[in-house]
Amino acid sequence: MVDYHAANQSYQYGPSSGSNGAGGGGSVGDYMAQEDDWDRDLLLDPAWEKQQRKTFTAWCNSHLRKAGTQIENIDEDFRDGLKLMLLLEVISGERLPKPERGKMRVHKINNVNKALDFIASKGVKLVSIGAEEIVDGNAKMTLGMIWTIILRFAIQDISVEETSAKEGLLLWCQRKTAPYKNVNVQNFHISWKDGLAFNALIHRHRPELIEYDKLRKDDPVTNLNNAFEVAEKYLDIPKMLDAEDIVNTARPDEKAIMTYVSSFYHAFSGAQKAETAANRICKVLAVNQENEHLMEDYERLASDLLEWIRRTIPWLEDRVPQKTIQEMQQKLEDFRDYRRVHKPPKVQEKCQLEINFNTLQTKLRLSNRPAFMPSEGRMVSDINNGWQHLEQAEKGYEEWLLNEIRRLERLDHLAEKFRQKASIHEAWTDGKEVMLKHRDYETATLSDIKALIRKHEAFESDLAAHQDRVEQIAAIAQELNELDYYDSHNVNTRCQKICDQWDALGSLTHSRREALEKTEKQLETIDQLHLEYAKRAAPFNNWMESAMEDLQDMFIVHTIEEIEGLISAHDQFKSTLPDADREREAILAIHKEAQRIAESNHIKLSGSNPYTTVTPQIINSKWEKVQQLVPKRDHALLEEQSKQQSNEHLRRQFASQANIVGPWIQTKMEEIGRISIEMNGTLEDQLSHLKQYERSIVDYKPNLDLLEQQHQLIQEALIFDNKHTNYTMEHIRVGWEQLLTTIARTINEVENQILTRDAKGISQEQMQEFRASFNHFDKDHGGALGPEEFKACLISLGYDVENDRQGDAEFNRIMSVVDPNHSGLVTFQAFIDFMSRETTDTDTADQVIASFKVLAGDKNFITAEELRRELPPDQAEYCIARMAPYQGPDAVPGALDYKSFSTALYGESDL
Repeated sequence: MVDYHAANQSYQYGPSSGSNGAGGGGSVGDYMAQEDDWDRDLLLDPAWEKQQRKTFTAWCNSHLRKAGTQIENIDEDFRDGLKLMLLLEVISGERLPKPERGKMRVHKINNVNKALDFIASKGVKLVSIGAEEIVDGNAKMTLGMIWTIILRFAIQDISVEETSAKEGLLLWCQRKTAPYKNVNVQNFHISWKDGLAFNALIHRHRPELIEYDKLRKDDPVTNLNNAFEVAEKYLDIPKMLDAEDIVNTARPDEKAIMTYVSSFYHAFSGAQKAETAANRICKVLAVNQENEHLMEDYERLASDLLEWIRRTIPWLEDRVPQKTIQEMQQKLEDFRDYRRVHKPPKVQEKCQLEINFNTLQTKLRLSNRPAFMPSEGRMVSDINNGWQHLEQAEKGYEEWLLNEIRRLERLDHLAEKFRQKASIHEAWTDGKEVMLKHRDYETATLSDIKALIRKHEAFESDLAAHQDRVEQIAAIAQELNELDYYDSHNVNTRCQKICDQWDALGSLTHSRREALEKTEKQLETIDQLHLEYAKRAAPFNNWMESAMEDLQDMFIVHTIEEIEGLISAHDQFKSTLPDADREREAILAIHKEAQRIAESNHIKLSGSNPYTTVTPQIINSKWEKVQQLVPKRDHALLEEQSKQQSNEHLRRQFASQANIVGPWIQTKMEEIGRISIEMNGTLEDQLSHLKQYERSIVDYKPNLDLLEQQHQLIQEALIFDNKHTNYTMEHIRVGWEQLLTTIARTINEVENQILTRDAKGISQEQMQEFRASFNHFDKDHGGALGPEEFKACLISLGYDVENDRQGDAEFNRIMSVVDPNHSGLVTFQAFIDFMSRETTDTDTADQVIASFKVLAGDKNFITAEELRRELPPDQAEYCIARMAPYQGPDAVPGALDYKSFSTALYGESDL
């Protein structure tokens, strides 16, 4: 026999020591370690001994009566070992060796030893005790032996939420009595003195037996008697204690209370099974509800993003040109604002949407649910297609804006040039028609006629000199039409008027020449000097007018080479000025010579050259104008040269930064590709390393911002090309967005692997083995295996998929699981999902159906009242709203079909 008090500490309990006895294997654990270590020779506390005698006797009789017997005195009736062996047979359900029926002491000792040997065979370690003490009627040892039997067969197998024995029984009591006022179960002695805890246990499971609200905490005797009487009458639990024994003791005996409470636990064990079933259903429904929320969030976010893309694309595809540069530059500024402000958040939303979608699919796979299929038009591929369309429209829109600005600049320049040349030509032709129509030769003298002839010849020369300007005006008008200038109508009208006037001048000139030649024979003298003056002054005057036009001509350049070419041409023009000045002095000398001859011959001149209107004053005035315009032209060219030098500096500045950022992004993309293949250590280490790597990428963002600032300066300076770099800002932006998206996806893949590992119970070593096997056969490091590579990987892991009929069938079955879309590739995530399903268990539809059947009391249907009683309110209503009415032959009003509901949870039918 064991020492009663020593047994409370030496009795080992736990799953490590198995047993084949009824009630399961194990040894008593540390839950008794805190009890006082009583000396073997000391007597029990009288009050406690009294409570234990009553409780243990009642407990033994509750089992012995099944065999048609009972005991009266616990330390006397077990002395011959017969009823002790009978008790063990009843509570274990096993047969003990045949007892000895003799009356001698040796027979009794042998019987008790058979009982003790049976107890020891159930994993109970018996220390320093013999059958003699039981045969001698030692009360202390007998009570200790019965307590050991109670622990082993009534309390040891109690298990609640991964706790067992005493802790499990205490947790069960706490959970069941938690909703009741004035009940706070913390132990198996003081917490039960007022009797409310006993009543709460009964009311929780059989509310019709107890009127709990009428009980008073200050009347413990009434409370205890009520609970004991109800338990004995309705629950078949014998009365094991008297209320007075508990109330009149400062600290009731813990073993007596535990024995009594364990009887309640076993009486309500069916309700415990229902609670376990309810917990399983709650777990399954919670997963389903969470997944539905994630699906709703995805649909909403996808709809918002697609709607934004739908609104933005028509704006980017609008190619209606504006009439002025200012309006087009405003469009360009609006586009830059879209790039800087509106698009970046949408890029982040798109990336987050893909991450959420992948996480949802992983959770569905881990909970053995069917894959999520977004509604039509909201697939990830639909979003990617819409995004691609958006970026194509965006790229075309920017190119169109820049081309339109260049076109409008060209148009403005040509229009201004047209207006200048037209104004000069119109000023020259002013009055020419009147002059050509004048019939002054009819009354003129011979000298006057000759003068008129010379004058007309000079006019013809002047007319021919202006032919180039008229052709230039027509050519500019034609180019404005081809470039779709918005004011082409007025340009064409003015050009047509000039051309018509030019044709009229030609006709009139021809008519006047015929009239003058008709009377030319009558003319004898002519002032050769005036004629020579007129002939030389007219082209020189035209040269000066052309020079003034060129010096005032607007210019547009985009490179330093172009402005240097203009400066070179201007320097060459300045080198011709000395020759022009000598020509001017020669022309003026002719005029002076004519005046000298007239004065020396006393000839009275009319005061003006009859052959030309170009006077020496006009020549000198225009020459001075040319001299003034030259330095202005120098200044304008130098300013433009400075501007182009500044632009060149901006180009080189941007190129220097872009040639650093571009290769950096490309290098990081390659590193991420290597990291995703060569990652070592635990998944948490890999995740930490990837997030640290992500932070290092984000920390590089200021370099990108600096490049954006330099690009903004280039755009504001209207610089359209850069020969110093192959990288554009668009390339950098796209590369940066791809880099952020790639590292985010890689992190999400590791997170999903952690989720898979934790949910499926896969060890770190298994995960590393799976990764090593996958990487070994992923020869091209592409992150996916072809069918042959995957088959070789399976063979290396011990799967029988060799090239025979049975092996091919098994391989095709596995391929249909890991590659449901028949893409011909197996990703690492699909490989991990397959291996996790192969190595772990998950909830199934059959398990959920079995759990519902427990709640329904083995019926083929369940009622709303039963669901609300067993499940939390929100999940009960969730089931009621989705369960179809039960149509079976045993249906009753309000019956619900839990079988179709359970199969629908796992995708076998629609809710």
